[in-house]
Amino acid sequence: MVCIGPHGRVVGFAGLLELSAFCAVVEVFWAPQLVAQVSVPPPAVELTKQERWKYVGDSEDSGPLTSNLSPSLRKADVDRAMRKVADWQLKRVQEHLSQDWTFAAMYTGFTTAGNSLHEPKYLDAMLEMSRKFDWHLGPRLTHADDQAIGQTYLDLYLRHREPKRMEQVRAQYDQILQLPDDPKKPVWWWCDALFMGPPVWTRLYQATGERKYLDYMDREWWITSKLLFDADEHLYFRDATYFDKREKNGSKIFWSRGNGWVMAGLAKVLEGMPKDYPSREKYITQFSQLASRVAELQGRDGLWRPGLLDAEDYPLPEVSGSAFFIYAMAWGVHHHLLDRSKYQPIIAKGWAGLIAHIYEDGRLGCIQPIGAAPGDFKPTSSYVYGVGAFLLAGSEVRQLGMR
Repeated sequence: MVCIGPHGRVVGFAGLLELSAFCAVVEVFWAPQLVAQVSVPPPAVELTKQERWKYVGDSEDSGPLTSNLSPSLRKADVDRAMRKVADWQLKRVQEHLSQDWTFAAMYTGFTTAGNSLHEPKYLDAMLEMSRKFDWHLGPRLTHADDQAIGQTYLDLYLRHREPKRMEQVRAQYDQILQLPDDPKKPVWWWCDALFMGPPVWTRLYQATGERKYLDYMDREWWITSKLLFDADEHLYFRDATYFDKREKNGSKIFWSRGNGWVMAGLAKVLEGMPKDYPSREKYITQFSQLASRVAELQGRDGLWRPGLLDAEDYPLPEVSGSAFFIYAMAWGVHHHLLDRSKYQPIIAKGWAGLIAHIYEDGRLGCIQPIGAAPGDFKPTSSYVYGVGAFLLAGSEVRQLGMR
């Protein structure tokens, strides 16, 4: 059985995948006493399609591409590009925030950029957002889409350990730990969930020192990996419905954005995982395998097409997935997990490719809209998660460049 779920996602696959309504039923069936204890968060701000285009960034009229940014890896040049994109996006969304996964990816970019650039206004904006939602996750107990915002809450907690910043995430995750565990029903059944869910569990371990959070993440990561990681191609399928689907050239379908989210998730998990954690080397191996395969597929313009194995069928590069790739590779070089001599030229070429899609007003373009597979979009198409990926990338790229 295949169903269409939130965000246009294909969900279904008898017994494996969960719709939001089905998820709520399952949670109540498993542990009604736990669900009853979940405090109800403020409602997320729901935007119409027209409002999303207006405030998030899709537009037919974007003006010219910028001509005053350098693609070099000098910190000053990277910082200038980051600020231009961040300021444009922040101005557009400050009054139209949401708890959903699309905004959550942007939030973690702003928090990271605020730290790396020592820019209080980005951190202040994330504090204001967190207070607006009273530090709550989204309404679905186990769904990674509704957990992703927890990355920002916990990053802000680790800056200033005020209990309120962590207590809602911790209370909800303690309830999840008491739910029955069934390896045949992956919690993270779609690959991009590995960016949204696992880093929150890892951050919670960092915040509390309790390995039970890390152990849960570890168990669920490898359940998902066993299902979706292609050991021959060293890439992740988007979900189980793609196993038998093919590109026009006959290749398997591997979505660049989905794999970008996985690589970014790996970087974030490894960043918070202690060096003596028993399975750490498995994560490093998978991270290295993904990085090596992705590097082979880089386009001449430094970016990656939506379908990784049939680049010729996609006229435009996809900036959000490409930015996540650059972030993860730069993080890997910075943390001595990837060879600098091999990957820095790839990173430099990729960063230059990203800079080429910034408009004069600061819009970051060529970002595929919400979806579940490679698809078409316009050069001006811009969405908040792509900006989050760009800010993450810049925060790591600047560590590799000259002053």
